Amino acid sequence: MDEQHADDDVAGPRHVPVLLDRVLALFEPALADRDAVLVDATLGAGGHAAALLSRHSGLTLVGVDRDESALRLASDRLAAYEDRVHLVHAVFDALPDVLDDLGYDTVQGVLFDLGVSSMQLDEDERGFSYARDAPLDMRMDPSTGPTAADVLNTYAPGDLIRVLHDYGEERAARRIVEAVVRARRRAPLRTSAELVALLESAIPAAARRTGGNPAKRTFQALRVEVNGELDAVAAAVPAAVRALAVGGRVVVLSYQSLEDRITKRVLAEHSRSKAPPDMPIVRPEDEPELRLLTRGAERADEGEIAANPRAASVRLRAAERVRERAA
Repeated sequence: MDEQHADDDVAGPRHVPVLLDRVLALFEPALADRDAVLVDATLGAGGHAAALLSRHSGLTLVGVDRDESALRLASDRLAAYEDRVHLVHAVFDALPDVLDDLGYDTVQGVLFDLGVSSMQLDEDERGFSYARDAPLDMRMDPSTGPTAADVLNTYAPGDLIRVLHDYGEERAARRIVEAVVRARRRAPLRTSAELVALLESAIPAAARRTGGNPAKRTFQALRVEVNGELDAVAAAVPAAVRALAVGGRVVVLSYQSLEDRITKRVLAEHSRSKAPPDMPIVRPEDEPELRLLTRGAERADEGEIAANPRAASVRLRAAERVRERAA
């Protein structure tokens, strides 16, 4: 989602696009001097989208978001470009269907700005923040699916341990789940304040002294589970690669290591030759499909982090399609 996301709740400007200048520079060769199509797969409030549309008069933008309130906000922000914008209510892993419905075989750019948006963090009633008391909801699309409270109160202990360990990288997962099970026998957990108090009592004191707020990892894990985020990333990034025209570019901004790991793996896979190492002649169909545009994951500099603390955890990766995709 387009405005900065992080898993720490920190004060900072609302709806500020992260690494905006870098994103614009990366897309420039793919979009300049042509009628191009770019998908902002996590539109949010439309900050990156507005800047791209302003810079490229021939650009058509497809803005996708699962959050209808974000789409309404983005619609207002992008009103000056409405004849060049298609807004779609969908999860970003529906990218192939979105493009098929609009009649686009290929596009010149795809942007992902992953995680929870600052807009969602700032809306107390959404329950994403552990710094403010609210119902344990955490759905990016509030119209569908189970809430974080449903996960906490209905999942079997083993499944809860898996969620906290795999999605939050929480070492105290078992102790936390034992505390959750004891608490929910008395009454269902309903609010973020209840969960934060439980976490403070369950996580060992030594662990609470390092790594930021001890609630961060559990809240991240619940959010990822509720929204199926990693499954969506694992499906959507390869779909974006397949959708690119030659010369088209994909840019992915991640805010936690699990998303970044998936992105790194997909881009690396498509940027390697498929020919055996000892093959004297490489067939065209075995040549890499992508050229990596970043060396590792790029981070925000100190100046941007000082101006917008929510940029502190960003990791940016990008690649360009250099040959036609395999049939």
